[in-house]
Amino acid sequence: MTPAYRMIDTAADLADALAVLKTATEVAVDLEADSMFHYQEKVCLIQMATDRINVVIDPLPIGDLSSLKPLFAKRNVKKVFHGADYDVRSLFRDFGIVIHNLFDTQVAAMFLGMRETGLDAVLQQRFGIHLDKKYQKKDWSCRPLPREMIEYAAGDVFHLLALARMMEKELAEKDRLWWVEEECRLLSLVRASEPDDSPLFLRIKGAGKLDRRGLAVLENLLELRHRIARKKDRPLFKVFGSKALMKIAADRPKTLRALEKCDGLSPRQVDMHGEALIRCVTDGLAVPPPDLPTYPRTRSPSVPSCVPDRVLELRRWRDAEAEKLGIDPTLLFNKATMGAIALEKPQTLKQLGGVEGIKSWQKKAYGRQVVTLLKGMR
Repeated sequence: MTPAYRMIDTAADLADALAVLKTATEVAVDLEADSMFHYQEKVCLIQMATDRINVVIDPLPIGDLSSLKPLFAKRNVKKVFHGADYDVRSLFRDFGIVIHNLFDTQVAAMFLGMRETGLDAVLQQRFGIHLDKKYQKKDWSCRPLPREMIEYAAGDVFHLLALARMMEKELAEKDRLWWVEEECRLLSLVRASEPDDSPLFLRIKGAGKLDRRGLAVLENLLELRHRIARKKDRPLFKVFGSKALMKIAADRPKTLRALEKCDGLSPRQVDMHGEALIRCVTDGLAVPPPDLPTYPRTRSPSVPSCVPDRVLELRRWRDAEAEKLGIDPTLLFNKATMGAIALEKPQTLKQLGGVEGIKSWQKKAYGRQVVTLLKGMR
């Protein structure tokens, strides 16, 4: 069944919808973007639903969405998302929207011990509802959007409020609601990384295995990929795959024939961009040795030999606790946090609270156990 919804594509319609949205104490939110199709991704739809209204907002013709900011900032209005990380980053990046009082039903599902936490899986388990995800990877920047795609988008928020209420009740019964509320507060603060002038090769997995000459070649190749992607308005991975560029940087082919043998490049890519790729290689080979880039290496600080044993004991304790709760152990304490605890070996709750990565709920719920456990370690 397709939920009833209202399409919002003018400032006047947005003002009318906001007049209703602002009367609610809970608003379900989702968005659609075009990261699979364009060089600079952008939010293409924002879906919002309350018990009274279900709207699909089209930001492309409206442009200015500053009128939404007060609603998202209101602390007495709960904003319900499912898998909010990307949405939070995107709303702030594109519109400067800051979110207060966020509740993420995916985070809630994890703390309730659900193994499959995608929205479709959760709705099937809780309500017997199946979401058809065939439009998930479509280009949401296309206009006009087919009616079926808009209906799909509207459906993603239709059940979120009922789901959130059910989960909040279950979490409260398990005394975990305050855990999730803190996790959601932290989630509301995530932001997209700002562009910087650091070498592009630092963003490529495995680049640290190349020698300095290979890094020079790889940087040229990555800069070429950005220029082509920007000109063609395509995402980077649709220009060249990173593995293919890594292969070129390692093999350093000097001819088109040699380039054709590199894995990951299609004949069409070689035909269109082969000469430019070869120039990247030859230019990299011509860089004087003193000017070659260096991959930054950070030495792991030496730790006392007893620290790994502490981590092992903490992990055994954590895993046993997580099994009692029926949740993923990493939700209680992840590897980095356990490592920091083991290194610092706090002896009081106050000291534990100062360990990097410790959350208030972890300290309050498990702090005494952790401190007591540490006191028995060497």
